[in-house]
Amino acid sequence: MTAIAISEPGGPRVLKPVERPVPRPGEGEILIQVKAAGVNRPDVAQRQGLYPPPPGASELPGLEVSGVVAACGANVRRWQVGDEVTALVPGGGYAQYCLTHETNALPIPHGFTFTEAAGIPENYFTVWHNVFERGALKDGETFLVHGGSSGIGTTAIQLGKAFGARVFTTAGSDEKCHACRELGADRAINYKTEDFVEVIKTETDGRGADVILDMVGGDYVNRNYSAAALDGRIVQIAFLGGATAEVNFSKLMVKRLTHTGSTLRPRSTAFKGRIATELEAHVWPLLAARKIAPVMDMIYPLTEAWRAHEHMEESNHIGKIVLDVA
Repeated sequence: MTAIAISEPGGPRVLKPVERPVPRPGEGEILIQVKAAGVNRPDVAQRQGLYPPPPGASELPGLEVSGVVAACGANVRRWQVGDEVTALVPGGGYAQYCLTHETNALPIPHGFTFTEAAGIPENYFTVWHNVFERGALKDGETFLVHGGSSGIGTTAIQLGKAFGARVFTTAGSDEKCHACRELGADRAINYKTEDFVEVIKTETDGRGADVILDMVGGDYVNRNYSAAALDGRIVQIAFLGGATAEVNFSKLMVKRLTHTGSTLRPRSTAFKGRIATELEAHVWPLLAARKIAPVMDMIYPLTEAWRAHEHMEESNHIGKIVLDVA
């Protein structure tokens, strides 16, 4: 099969097409003939040598795919050869065939293309766990999403609105802010021209945001504490602005804040399977009804994965970048 390997840590051009044997599914695993694969920030970090795959995972990049079940390992109960699925994978998504545990795959929502379906797993698993489980976002609460035009951000805006939150978001241009409002954000804040702390305070009559989803870190940590409401929850999922900061922790105490965070890739198969079950019950009906959907930015051929990474690092995209593998 053709796959994309990281020849050495470095820039996008280190992503090289290679020929590899088709993997064989083990106990409880399915082999997916990949039709499309999502591109995500962790793929970029892995390419740079900053985010190694967990033990036992493929060294090939790629954390989400859509395609057709090509083979089933022993004791696979749900899937049969020929089923169309979208799946969270521990690695190896940038290839014509990929393995995942059967519990980490879900049926492609009715009416979705393979390229659309490939843009679902990583973002929806991440947002569901961090916003609705760790952040405990509830109907009627105020939700601030940083990086609203990213794949994670566009997902969080839609899910936040679908479950009754008042949604604010930050983005880096007027065009991106417009796209966020089109997705349902009540207020989009251009962080280059506005102070999100002041906007949140003004828009909430000084109360602040109940839940903040942050992928920036750095000086946003202090500012998030200022923007948060009493008993607010701040969920950290990345540190694009830096992993260290000087922080006034008195706000954490005075406001009774919870600051938590998580990573998805190293978590167990069973943990991811539990999230898949929650998504199928609560989110898949919304997808099937087209009340929400991944926002598609660009689609590149598998062999031009380096171009997809260049595009992601330019940070001009709105929504998902996907590789066409078929």
